[in-house]
Amino acid sequence: MTMVIGYHEIDDSAHWLASPKREEILGAAGIGVQTFLDPENPNRAAVLFDVPDMDAFQALMQSQEAADAMANDGVRADTLVLLVEA
Repeated sequence: MTMVIGYHEIDDSAHWLASPKREEILGAAGIGVQTFLDPENPNRAAVLFDVPDMDAFQALMQSQEAADAMANDGVRADTLVLLVEA
């Protein structure tokens, strides 16, 4: 498993936290997910992914399904940064 951290800005932390989209899409791919919020800036969030297959994860992240889910969740996609375990 590879650990990946994704951080980004969001429109509404309550909406982002409550959304089932992460689990629907990532859980179906066998990717574990933990969510985090910046306590000093509620519009900054992070996700820790436990990724079994990096090629599949990268393909998923570039899919229209992922783009639609991020838009639904209020993720500001242009701020998304992914960090991969070294």
